Amino acid sequence: MTRPAYIIFEADVTDPEGYEEYRGLAGAAVEQYGARYVVRGGRSQVLEGQWRPGRMVIVEYESFEKALAFYESPEYRRAREARATTARVNMVVVEGLPPQPGE
Repeated sequence: MTRPAYIIFEADVTDPEGYEEYRGLAGAAVEQYGARYVVRGGRSQVLEGQWRPGRMVIVEYESFEKALAFYESPEYRRAREARATTARVNMVVVEGLPPQPGE
């Protein structure tokens, strides 16, 4: 049974204008790899701890392998290059739970 995977991305955008190029390239790559945005910006509030996240993005992939293929793809590599001087980021990929019976 294939388990979904999620790339969780936090960005401290230092150049909002320049970051727009990254957003366009990244969005096209996400679509090309059959993924979907679960979270893309929006409100957040720290409930516990000292974490002070910036812009949060969560993208769902069919599998862990598909998420890694997206990250290593030439399309997303171009997006990362465009982002290099516009934001500081933290990114992780995590494997999700398998589909539950009845889903």
